[in-house]
Amino acid sequence: MSKVTMKKYYCCKCFLTDNIYISEYDIHVSYHCDDQFLETWQKKLQRRGCSGDKFKEILQKVKSEVERRRNLGAQSLIRRDLISANYTPLHPHVYNIQKNYFSPAFLSIVDACKSGRVNVESLMNMLHQEHAEQVFSFPLFTQQFCQDFIEEICHFESTDLPKGRPNTMNNYGVLLDDLGFGDQFVTPLIQEYLTPITKLLYPDCGGASLDSHKAFVVKYKLGEDLSLAYHYDNAEVTLNVSLGKEFSDGSLYFGDMRWVPPQETACAEVTHKPTFALLHRGQHKHGALPIRSGERYNLIIWMRSSVVRNRCCPMCDEEPQLMETVGYGDGFTMDRTREDEMVNVCAAL
Repeated sequence: MSKVTMKKYYCCKCFLTDNIYISEYDIHVSYHCDDQFLETWQKKLQRRGCSGDKFKEILQKVKSEVERRRNLGAQSLIRRDLISANYTPLHPHVYNIQKNYFSPAFLSIVDACKSGRVNVESLMNMLHQEHAEQVFSFPLFTQQFCQDFIEEICHFESTDLPKGRPNTMNNYGVLLDDLGFGDQFVTPLIQEYLTPITKLLYPDCGGASLDSHKAFVVKYKLGEDLSLAYHYDNAEVTLNVSLGKEFSDGSLYFGDMRWVPPQETACAEVTHKPTFALLHRGQHKHGALPIRSGERYNLIIWMRSSVVRNRCCPMCDEEPQLMETVGYGDGFTMDRTREDEMVNVCAAL
C-alpha cells in the first residue's frame, strides 16, 4: 500500500472570488465586492434576462457562495468527525483498494506500463482513443465492485449525516474524503495504478507528478441534476468512471482546451458505459448531456500536480496567492521547483 504523503497543501485566494457558477443563467462570475459585481456582471446578466429583484437575488446567492467557500475547511472537518463517529459502512471492504476490484484488461495495461515494455504509441493501442483529442477510455472496475460501491454511497445518502456538495455545478453527490476513502482507496489508486499510465499519456501537463486529488461521486436522476454544463476541471488530469445504475442517454461531450476560442471549437460526443473509465486533461472543456431515464452515478477524481500548479493557478492564470486550508486544498504547495523542472502551463494560454 502506498505511503500517505504529509506534505502541506494550500488553496489559491482566487477560490474565494472567482469561478462562481450561476446555474439559472449558465455563467461563471467573480465577486470581490458589490460595486465590482455590479460593474462587471450586471449588464452581462441583464442580457440573459436577469434584472430587478432577480438580480438582487443572484447577488445574494453569490455572496452566500463566497461565505460558504470561506468556511469550507472548517465545515469539512466537522463533517468528517461526525461521519467518522456515527456512520457504519454497508460494505467496509470498498474503502481499501484491492486488485480484484479491477478488470483484467486494466491490470494488464498497468503491468505493461510498470514494466517499461510500452511507449506512448503502444499504450494508446491498448486503450480506446475517443474522437476527442487525448481522451481515452478503458474498462476499469468489475461490475461487482461498481455495484458494491454504489450501494455504499446510497447507504450513506440515506442517513441524516451532513453531506458536502461535490462542487458548485453538481448539487447531488458525495465527497469521498469526507467518508474516509482518501488514504486507502483514492491515493493508492492514483499512485499505484493510474500514474504509470498518465505519465506516458500526459507528460506535458503533470501526468508524472500527480500528488494530490479531489475525489467525489456525482449523481444524475430525473427530478434532480440531469446534465452538466460545459466547463473545465480544477485538475491537471481527470478520471471519470461510469459506475451505473441503469440509465439512458447522458453522453459526455468534449470541445477543446479552455484557451481555444469557442468559434474555433467543435464538440465530440462520447458514450460512457458502466465499469469504464475516461482519462482526459483537466483543462479540456466538456459537459454531460441530460439523461432521459433512470439514475446514474459517476466517480470523478481530479488529479493534481503541485509541480504544475505552483507556477500558474489553472483557475485565475496567475501565480497562486496561497491561503491555508485543510487536507489537499486545491493542490498547491510552498515548494517552488527549479525553472528547468517546471511544466509551464501558462505559456500555452
